Amino acid sequence: MTRTLLVALLSVLALAGAAAASEQAPTLAELEREVMCPTCKTTLELSDAPVADRMRAFIRERIAAGDTKSEIKDALVAQFGEAVLAAPPRRGFNLLAWVLPLVGAALAAGALGLALRRWSRTRAEPVPVEPSANGRSPLDPELERRLDEELARYDA
Repeated sequence: MTRTLLVALLSVLALAGAAAASEQAPTLAELEREVMCPTCKTTLELSDAPVADRMRAFIRERIAAGDTKSEIKDALVAQFGEAVLAAPPRRGFNLLAWVLPLVGAALAAGALGLALRRWSRTRAEPVPVEPSANGRSPLDPELERRLDEELARYDA
């Protein structure tokens, strides 16, 4: 248990270091995935619009000047508004975009768990069939007569 916890903690620390490095030295490709073209409403990496080309040039200039990812995004938001961000910020009303999918997934998992539990507990026990006096299962006499006639035809 302690070993697993230690491995998980080290993994989180390693990812945090990579995220901090990405913040300090962003790449164009990384920012192209996180910024939207205001004309096409797609990420910059998918857009061929002239405004997307100007945004790429601006991002290259800011990276060369040594700006962080947050500074570059803030400059783009100041110019184009929050709609330029591919992911909504995690504050205010936009927090719903981050929380609702998690709540929906939790509710779906809970409903599925309840359904599976109910399904596994409501199986009907098989009703034992007692044989009749002649050793056969109890059938309607008319059905038994018709069955015997059909079998006799095939035997002949």
